[in-house]
Amino acid sequence: MKGTLAIMGSGETTPTMTGVHRELLARAQGATALLDTPYGFQENADDITARALEYFDRSVRTRVGVATLRSADESPLVLATAVSRIREARWVFTGPGSPSYALRQWKAVGMAGLLADKLNDGSVVVMSSAAALTAGSVSVPVYEIYKCGEAPTWLEGLNLISAHGIEAAVIPHFDNAEGGNHDTRFCYLGERRLRIMEEQLPSDVWVLGVDEHTACMLDLDSDTFTVAGRGGVTVRRAGQQVARYETGTSLPIDVLRDAGAGYSSPPRVQPQPMENAATAVMAAPARSVLDAATAIESRGRCSIDSGDVPGAVTAILELDEALEEWASDTSTTDERERARAIARSLIVRLGEVAVDGARDPREVLGPVIEVALQARRAAREHKDWALSDAIRDGLDGVGVEVRDTAAGMEWVLKAT
Repeated sequence: MKGTLAIMGSGETTPTMTGVHRELLARAQGATALLDTPYGFQENADDITARALEYFDRSVRTRVGVATLRSADESPLVLATAVSRIREARWVFTGPGSPSYALRQWKAVGMAGLLADKLNDGSVVVMSSAAALTAGSVSVPVYEIYKCGEAPTWLEGLNLISAHGIEAAVIPHFDNAEGGNHDTRFCYLGERRLRIMEEQLPSDVWVLGVDEHTACMLDLDSDTFTVAGRGGVTVRRAGQQVARYETGTSLPIDVLRDAGAGYSSPPRVQPQPMENAATAVMAAPARSVLDAATAIESRGRCSIDSGDVPGAVTAILELDEALEEWASDTSTTDERERARAIARSLIVRLGEVAVDGARDPREVLGPVIEVALQARRAAREHKDWALSDAIRDGLDGVGVEVRDTAAGMEWVLKAT
């Protein structure tokens, strides 16, 4: 019995992928191992691991183990322990960080063979973000190209999928749009650099693109693939998109193989999407904590502007829940801080409105009532008793009691 390779485009520790993780863990039914190599060089590696464990514990409701292998230079005991935990695991997860760093460490310890063995013994291997880049025959050194300006080129990958007839380079973050005014699709490469790299590929190697917050689950035993999450999976060959599979798709892997090889598969009946947690995440409200915060901010400001204080308070509470829900996200962007800034802005805005609401009504209404009383005094001086009474009765009708005393007119707000 062969296992499952799940390739995630991003969002590996966010609410959008919770259902996918639950399904994959249910398939595995055994020991678990979170492999920390891709981010092992980072000074905050301990924090990334802690947040990932918190996510699986709180959101996925599963406590997972850790296979600590942050460097191939670790002591023989550390390396042997990590390898042992991976061998025993029925579910192995690895995600964010640097693909080139991970490949250097994994090459030194024979990780390609170890993970290939996991896929051949019926286990589940989940690779997301940086780790997903390593799954194919070649890999993108994304930091070196995007951040350091090195020439577009390929590294040798782990080659996990070619053993199953998929001769592809895996590109996560395929639909990334963080660049705003510049192209960051295709894992921050953009169209221009990806085309340069595609010209370097062997003629039989194609690109398997996985959108953000999306999983391509390759069930190697049934030889089918399923797309789950929020986006889709793209087959690109020689600079052209040749096939696209949206979330909910479940088809034979031969469909991918045929598309990548450059010819169409014979017509097949597409199975109905599975009714499970993985496809249910299509209804997830946001791709990031900032998306969630922005949507809630819009509702909150509308409530404040319309005087709907309960609605504004509800929006602030929802934003607090969203911040808590996304707290375990291991991404390194500043989106959480920007979301917190939105929360603080809503609180300040509601506070400004509350200042007016908390003012003494006499302070707010006094100048208006005084104008009415001046008109009543003028009416009384001209002995226009009907107008004087009309002004008094009018004020009384809106909750202002006018009293004629020896010292002159006085007014009080009637109790409500």
